[in-house]
Amino acid sequence: MNPSSSVPRLVVAAPSSGSGKTTVATGLMAAFAARGLAVSPHKVGPDYIDPGYHTLATGRPGRNLDAYLCGPELVGPLFAHGARGCDLAVVEGVMGLYDGAAGEGELASTAQVAKVLRAPVVLVVDASSQSRSVAALVHGFASWDPGVRIGGVILNKVGSDRHEALLREALDASGVPVLGALRRAPQVDTPSRHLGLVPVAERRGAAVEAVAAMAAQVEAGCDLEALAGLARSAGPLACGEWEPPVVSGGTRPVVAVAGGAAFTFSYAEHAELLTAAGAEVVTFDPLRDEALPEGTAGLVIGGGFPEVYAGELSANEPLRRAVGELARSGAPVAAECAGLLYLCRELDGRPMCGVLDASARMSERLTLGYRDAVAVGDSVLAPAGTRMRGHEFHRTVVEPGAGAAPAWGVRAPERRVEGFVQRGVHASYLHTHWASEPGVARRFVERCRTS
Repeated sequence: MNPSSSVPRLVVAAPSSGSGKTTVATGLMAAFAARGLAVSPHKVGPDYIDPGYHTLATGRPGRNLDAYLCGPELVGPLFAHGARGCDLAVVEGVMGLYDGAAGEGELASTAQVAKVLRAPVVLVVDASSQSRSVAALVHGFASWDPGVRIGGVILNKVGSDRHEALLREALDASGVPVLGALRRAPQVDTPSRHLGLVPVAERRGAAVEAVAAMAAQVEAGCDLEALAGLARSAGPLACGEWEPPVVSGGTRPVVAVAGGAAFTFSYAEHAELLTAAGAEVVTFDPLRDEALPEGTAGLVIGGGFPEVYAGELSANEPLRRAVGELARSGAPVAAECAGLLYLCRELDGRPMCGVLDASARMSERLTLGYRDAVAVGDSVLAPAGTRMRGHEFHRTVVEPGAGAAPAWGVRAPERRVEGFVQRGVHASYLHTHWASEPGVARRFVERCRTS
């Protein structure tokens, strides 16, 4: 095992989305894990779905590294926290290598994270419609930013042995070694829908098979020894590990956290922060469980796909009633995106928990992007004036009733108020990363003790 500051590591990036980063990164994680290595999985950006596949591949929690939500200064410490005790780490990038938060330069890009982690980049190139031009593409990406070290290329969607030979010949003069070539393989494709890949929790058996296929493809087509050697060339991190601040003493209130197929979006650090703040975290499944965990003093409902399961969620009337009673008692309830929809009166005409005087429905319009937010008033999560950064990603619309108190004032793309604060309830479309503001978990747990 390695100290977390010197764990060998690779960043898997690409010129653009759709090049095969998830296939390669997940396959590498699984292939290295199959060799007996403890592999630490990471994902750049706010994505919740890819880390589920990473968890299947490695047996460890998939963790996000988001320089916008948490700030660049926390990327290294959060990485070190997740990589503690591991032999190797694989970081899957987001979008194209140099793409980041709109209008913010390199902020939140894969390139920025690679530089912060002092990690070599493996560039995954979709070679399906090119041959000699691949050398110009790789040269451009390798020379664009001298602070980014592209240590190798993996060619994806290669059509034949002849095609591979042409690609390798073109890249011989680029100075960037070819570390793998993968043939087109539809069996490793994972199904998508309106917000991206279908989460692992919704197709676990098929997802296990898909991850195994990715591992087999990578094992057959990549030079794992060379990739491991490249990972070992990463420079040491000059930072300590992130640790959730521990609150000692007092009772340990039960905080129920929604899980199961309908609520799959959660950062691993949130449960760690709640536990360190003194809570007993208990997961429950709103699709299956008809009651909240015994002794529930607070409720956290993260993101996911309640619109896909609206019928089943609505049919679980005992749990809907229990959630409504808990919220009306003044107990702390924190809901993000899918959780917001679940607390509404209805979703696409089906009854939900009725905690909020609001109606939700699916929309054709995708709302997507980073947001700067400030707490409009005091809530169970934060005092008025608290500034946090969030991320929106949904195809739904919530129509509030009259007189609702908002949760956040949001800047960008336009100034507006968003979400709901109602007694102990804080509900919003914004996904936030509590590691950026540890006081959120501490405040929530303290309210659970006193409500």
